[in-house]
Amino acid sequence: MKLLNRSALSVRPTQAFVDWINALEPTMGDDDLTLDDVERESTIYLIPEMDTPEALHAFVRERFVDILETELRAWEEDERQWPETLDWPLFEAFLRVEHSYLAIDLDDETALEISEVDDALLLDSDEA
Repeated sequence: MKLLNRSALSVRPTQAFVDWINALEPTMGDDDLTLDDVERESTIYLIPEMDTPEALHAFVRERFVDILETELRAWEEDERQWPETLDWPLFEAFLRVEHSYLAIDLDDETALEISEVDDALLLDSDEA
């Protein structure tokens, strides 16, 4: 095990986010995604170590647009389909954030790799 010098944010969708996803391609009844369906694909973001709630809140407020854009893009690449205003109230309506102070790597065999996040990476992980 390796202790990483990072904290972590687990970003989970709300029902409002799921409703937005379902409105992208309207379906009939049982074909709609549920909150449980979308929550299975939640994202973990590694962030600098945060030791106070105030520091965490300030960091999230500083980076919320990046997080929101990443989450929207995971479901819809065409930004014209996104909500018109990407602001703090939308972030709070669409996403729940859970914080973990410690990040521990349990994989003793594989070295950590760093890759830039881009649309192709997001699409590859969606198809897997």
